[in-house]
Amino acid sequence: MPLYEYQCNNCKERFTVLQPVGEGSENVTCPYCDSKDVKKIFSPFASLFGSSGGSNWGGGCTSFG
Repeated sequence: MPLYEYQCNNCKERFTVLQPVGEGSENVTCPYCDSKDVKKIFSPFASLFGSSGGSNWGGGCTSFG
């Protein structure tokens, strides 16, 4: 299951939630203030594929070929 990042519209805190792909935010509650008024936000991710000089932490697309 992937991690998704959310921001609470009530207290403005950001937090992550481990949830199945495609599940909406209707069952997500802010762990700081217990509000259900949250929004999923875009969070860049780290890619471990790519350059031969070590890990590629750029978060972009990597082509194989």
